[in-house]
Amino acid sequence: MSLAPRAVLVHRTTEYEELLARHGTHGQAAFFLASRGRSIDEVQVRHRRAREALAEVAAAVPLTWRQARVERSDLDRFLFAPEDVVVVVGQDGLVANVAKYLAGQPVVGIDAEPGRNPGVLVRHRPRNAAALLPAARAQGTGVDELTMVEAVADDTQRLVALNEIYLGVAGHQTARYRLGLDGDGGVAEAQASSGVLVGTGTGATGWLLSLWRERDGALPLPRPTDDRLLWFVREAWPSPVTGTSLVSGDLTAPSCLRLTVESERLIAFGDGMERDAMELTWGQTVRVGVCEERLRLVD
Repeated sequence: MSLAPRAVLVHRTTEYEELLARHGTHGQAAFFLASRGRSIDEVQVRHRRAREALAEVAAAVPLTWRQARVERSDLDRFLFAPEDVVVVVGQDGLVANVAKYLAGQPVVGIDAEPGRNPGVLVRHRPRNAAALLPAARAQGTGVDELTMVEAVADDTQRLVALNEIYLGVAGHQTARYRLGLDGDGGVAEAQASSGVLVGTGTGATGWLLSLWRERDGALPLPRPTDDRLLWFVREAWPSPVTGTSLVSGDLTAPSCLRLTVESERLIAFGDGMERDAMELTWGQTVRVGVCEERLRLVD
């Protein structure tokens, strides 16, 4: 007997909840904000809207379905199942946060605060959830297959992200490594920089876009569904032993960017989830390229 579908509602702690956790009471949180020229009223209104949106979506789950909730900080400990429909209630970035933990499950993005979010990934309103959830499992439902980026280390560590993967030092120190491209005969350039960013067409609305603009937009930006990535080296430093000739480019499958660590420790993390990072030590090699898996985002 097959299991009933499960709606997994993904959300994140609101600013108001974070303030209460830090200061203990509403009054102390209000005093703290007032001392910095802010009112708690706006924060409380936004909290109420987010919780109302989550409650409305939860009420729209079909009665024959199972239901679960997971907070952003617990995603790395939550086990998604093949029969899940993942419903992200919050900001665009929350869809990116959950993407790396999925394996083809459909994702419905619900905008908890219309007007505050661009709505690139959270495309729907809470009132539409009742129709969207059954449709997400139906054949023929419109789904965008969004390209993801993957990093694989020589010790089998693997990292997947929807927007971008950053490789560098966990702090402000200089990252040292050798950088090359698969198919270049093993040629690599020794570099010292603030790190390397490899991003997708979805990521081209965020951090990747900032670097692209700094480089005068010489490379065309990929679309979210393109099997193509852009990569940039941040603030490469020229010296007698480090170069700056290999600082940007694009990657199409199966090509990969190859980085060999020459620092005591580097990390790689995706979509801002630094607590769920891949750790790399001196001499290790990591390859970054287009991921075979896609995020299936319901139109």
